[in-house]
Amino acid sequence: MIQHTFKKEMKELWRDGRVRIAFIIVLFLTAIAVLISAKHYQNINKQYLEASSNEREVWDNQGEKNPHSAAHYGTYAFKPKYPLSLLDQGVDKYTGTSIFLEAHNRNEAQFIAASDQTGLARFGDLTPDFILLFIIPLLLILVAYNSVTKERERGTLTLLNSQGAIAWKIILGKWIAIFLPVFIIAFLLFLISGFVLSSLPDFRVFSWASLCTLFVTYIIYYAIFINLILIISTSVKKSGISLVMSLSVWILVCLVLPKMASNLAEYKYPYPTRQEFSANISKDKKLGLDGHNPWSKAAKELEKQTLKEYGVDSLSQLPFNYDAYRMQKGEEHEAEIYFKHYNYLKEQYSNQNSIYQKIAAISPYLPTRFLSMAIAKTDYTTHWDFADAAENYRIQSQKFLNDHFAKESKLGEWNFKASAGFWKLLPKFKYEPPSLLETIKTNTSSIIIMLVWLFGSFTLLFFTSKSL
Repeated sequence: MIQHTFKKEMKELWRDGRVRIAFIIVLFLTAIAVLISAKHYQNINKQYLEASSNEREVWDNQGEKNPHSAAHYGTYAFKPKYPLSLLDQGVDKYTGTSIFLEAHNRNEAQFIAASDQTGLARFGDLTPDFILLFIIPLLLILVAYNSVTKERERGTLTLLNSQGAIAWKIILGKWIAIFLPVFIIAFLLFLISGFVLSSLPDFRVFSWASLCTLFVTYIIYYAIFINLILIISTSVKKSGISLVMSLSVWILVCLVLPKMASNLAEYKYPYPTRQEFSANISKDKKLGLDGHNPWSKAAKELEKQTLKEYGVDSLSQLPFNYDAYRMQKGEEHEAEIYFKHYNYLKEQYSNQNSIYQKIAAISPYLPTRFLSMAIAKTDYTTHWDFADAAENYRIQSQKFLNDHFAKESKLGEWNFKASAGFWKLLPKFKYEPPSLLETIKTNTSSIIIMLVWLFGSFTLLFFTSKSL
């Protein structure tokens, strides 16, 4: 029965001109989206390599200079573009591509791609993730909305019942016939993307394991959608009603609930404005040690502690340049302030994410979206991890420069200059994103929600099929 139903459904789908045209359109859009994304990825790849190389060359060739002047001169940490961003661009165009690293300040990522786009960008980009998340579920609705209702309308359901056909076998045959074409489309998309990415001269290691995990994620997403559409088609009597209800579910799951989750999370756990954030940091800085101000209360307290620690009567007797030592202590104090305030932002992000997880219980789109971005390394978690790595590098760089200044010069020797070859001793900035296993552990809740959706929808479909 399953085999006969499958063959019959496949023949009907092939004969239906609307379905053929829809599949051709989706395949065409998918091919265009992959080509556009591949070109964009190659351009970003090239820019990253050039920018990283040029910035390091500028740093290494500063010539003789005071180390603290070099600290203020600063350098850049560039965010890599990862291979699977070709399939899911995530939030990359909203988070910036580079961070300026300088003394005394932790800066935000700059050069946000979205800020360079026109208002037309609000209508959406043709990207693979847009097709995977929105267009293919619509294609599933077109294919499956009348799978059962057409049998009722034609009267073939009564005939099948009279012959002792088993309802769940009929539904399973239809399910496989609906699932197979979408599986083939997704498989071709991921396979072509894999070969394109593995053949590019990439600056990051491409992982087939990550690609396969992303593929499985979307396959589960489509299986859930097929179940929901077939549940509707099994529960109503008219194809028109089934189509309207299926489209309503798509609008609710893919558009309404994600937007509602975003608004609710922002309302309940808002981020401070940029002005408030900067003002709070400045306030805390004024209450602590300023490395450039030797007359403040905190500076005088540090001076007393240092003299006592080294058992000397004056700063000139210290075995290092106290001015550079004080500046380093100021850097450490300011780093703690930034750590405190950025941790608050992370807490707010974590709280907002908990809202998304709760609403994900009624929208399979949300866990799929978050898991897809996480695997592609285009989510906010990866961006926070990159920003933290850049900040740690900034702190280590400042210590490297201030320590050299302190050891190689004497108190008041502000005209001291490091040699021209000194700058090459500073290690290069390297960022390693979370591994696939770490990503899976971090997103365990999304995986559980998707599996609950999958098995729950299959169970409901099984019991609904008994009404046939």
